[in-house]
Parts: sequence; C-alpha cells; structure tokens
Amino acid sequence: MIGALSVFSPATLVCAPLIVLLAYTILGITGFGASITSMPLLAQLLPLRFAVPMLLLLDFSASLIIGTRNRAAIARPELRSLVPFMLLGIALGATFLVHAPAKWLMLGLGVFVLCYAAYSMLAGAEAGPMGRSWAAPLGTLGGIFSALFGTGGPVYAIYLARRLPDKSALRATIATVITLSAISRLGVFALAGLYAQRGMLAAAAGLFPFMLAGLWLGNRLHHRLAAKRVQQGLWLILIAGGVSLVARSLLA
Repeated sequence: MIGALSVFSPATLVCAPLIVLLAYTILGITGFGASITSMPLLAQLLPLRFAVPMLLLLDFSASLIIGTRNRAAIARPELRSLVPFMLLGIALGATFLVHAPAKWLMLGLGVFVLCYAAYSMLAGAEAGPMGRSWAAPLGTLGGIFSALFGTGGPVYAIYLARRLPDKSALRATIATVITLSAISRLGVFALAGLYAQRGMLAAAAGLFPFMLAGLWLGNRLHHRLAAKRVQQGLWLILIAGGVSLVARSLLA
C-alpha cells in the first residue's frame, strides 16, 4: 500500500485525511454533508475522475455502518417516481465524468457548490409542497450531480422535503435513495474502469480510518453543538471551496 500511495504529493497525503475527517464529522453531526463538504476541497488536490469514485467507496461504507433505520417509514411511491430518473442521470453524469474536460468539470462543481450554499442560506421555511412531476427533472439532475461530483444528495433532499411532511418518512426515504444511488454508481464506475486507476483502492483504504473517526467525533458532538453554528460553518466551507474551484477553472 505504501508504494501505491507514493503517486500522491506530500500535500495530498497530509490534507486529504484532514478533509475526510472534517467531512464525516459534519455527517455525524448533521446526518448529511460529507460529499458536498469534501469534494470542493479534495478537488484542489486530486483530479475529479479520481476523487469522485474514491469518495464513493467511503460514502458507501459509511451508509453500511450507519444503516437505513425506520425501514417501515420509507415512502415507496416516492422511490418509484424518483429512482428511474436518478438512474438515467447517473448514466449521463458518468459519461460526462469520463469524457468531459477537467476544466469544465471543476467549473461545474464550483458553480453547483455556490448555488447550493446560496440556496441553503436564502431558502425560507415556508416553501410549499412540490408536485410529483418534479421527480423527472430533479431526479435526473440529482443523478447527474451524484455521478459527476458525488453531490446529488442535496437535490434529492430538496425534492423529498417538499413531498414528505413526516420527518421519519423523509429521513428513511432520503437514506434509501442515497444508498441506491451509491450502489448504482459503484457499478457504473467499475464498468467505466475508474477503479483501475493506480492508487485508488490504497487511497480509500488509507482514508477509511479517518472516515470512522469523523463519524465517531460527529456523533459525540451532535448534542453539544448548536445546529445553526454547524450550518454557518458549512456555508463558509462551501463558499470558500466553490469560489476557489471557479477561479482555478477560469484561470486554467
């Protein structure tokens, strides 16, 4: 494994574990946010074609550890509406990830992260219900961003939060959608040969303990930190990462 890790720069070997620790601490505190937090930062160190499938291995492991609770609360009609379009989006996004120029991938991630940060800060709590017809565009969009950047979770959450007023049903359904997305992307990325990249499995294995440590720390901090402060910190990370990615892509 040490030989495989030699392909990474010293900065990557130092910073990537800290980024993963931070991202999964946020996941442990809030229940979401690992990919949307870590990807803008990891993209400063690694090509997206490497970082996205590597982080998926950690996300999938985390989902297995956390487990899908309240299975009886899953809103299966919402899954039947959303998942087919999510799979279509994953196929499109994987195609873009393999073939699109790295500059435009980086720009797309930066713009998406900034838009999500703006939405999170400005969205009001009074938003009304959303019709089921939105499952097609938002499911496809979520699938595209899931495959491209591993950041489709917020898109699914925006849709389902306005479809499911019951918190238990919402939490269980989002968890199921994200797990199905992870399984689908694992298969697509494997077929595309992305896991054959040198150092991929060694990097995921090396970062696995930091993912576990982040989950443990986040669970410990869950009841000690104000949710509002955690959200504000997350917004700052997203804005800084998004601006940096947009600037790097435009100057490349």
